[in-house]
Amino acid sequence: MTSDIATRTTTGSTLHDGARPAAPRRKPGREKKWTKKSTTLFVVGVVIAIVTIFPLAYMVLSSFKTEADIYGTSLLPPHWTFENYVYVFTQVPFARYMFNSFFVSAFVTVVALLFHSMAAYALARLRFKGRETVFLIMFSTLLVSLPVVLIPEFEVVRLLGMLDSYWGLIVPSLFSAFGIFLLRQFYISLPDELEEAALIDGAGYWRIYWNVILPLFRPVLAALAVFFFLANWNSFVWPLTITSNPDLRVVQVGISTFHQQYASSESYIVAASTVAAIPTLLLFFFFQRQITESIKTSGFK
Repeated sequence: MTSDIATRTTTGSTLHDGARPAAPRRKPGREKKWTKKSTTLFVVGVVIAIVTIFPLAYMVLSSFKTEADIYGTSLLPPHWTFENYVYVFTQVPFARYMFNSFFVSAFVTVVALLFHSMAAYALARLRFKGRETVFLIMFSTLLVSLPVVLIPEFEVVRLLGMLDSYWGLIVPSLFSAFGIFLLRQFYISLPDELEEAALIDGAGYWRIYWNVILPLFRPVLAALAVFFFLANWNSFVWPLTITSNPDLRVVQVGISTFHQQYASSESYIVAASTVAAIPTLLLFFFFQRQITESIKTSGFK
């Protein structure tokens, strides 16, 4: 009899007497993912993202508001207008401010990357007397804030005749202990065998640095380039201190003077701030992976 030999399952398969039914198979990728912990983390992440993005979204949307609507409570502009952007680029030398910031930021980024990578290589890979002392002195400069050294730096720049010039904006910004420290942390992780093999092949230290070290650390160099560019693009105190020529104003100083000249026109200021934020947003968009990886692997854990 069929009832003594086997039972038929709901799926139509046959089980022998005494055999245990097979556990239902789970399709790959169908495991339960939304646990209580992951759901809580997701909600917290969404809330943090909204809080972080809201000021930027409010600024962008406000730049399309008229002067009468700028102080309103509505998030979206009741009357969309591009007049603020047209005014910023036609009545104010804002393009000149943008060019000055871009020139100074790009020049400092390229030169500082070259010098910082060489200094970090020497402090990480070369053996010489006083290496640790030099690194300790350099690292200690991270503890000194800009207001403390502002007056001494101004006196040095004045004595060198670099006031009201591009050199005055560029030269003091070329050194950053943070950049040397960050690169040194990566260079230390390089295995000695790789450098020794290059020395056996007859390569000198310059060739090892240029042909071996730099290609291996392109991601962190890209991330550091973003840091340098953003730091100089958003620089305000130092350019305001050493420049009085309107043709040398960088974008942040230009916006501050814009605020003084058009104190009642907040819509123009918001539009100018939105334009100034575009390069920083683009940099973060294209280099966000390098920035994250460099922070994760450089010891800032």
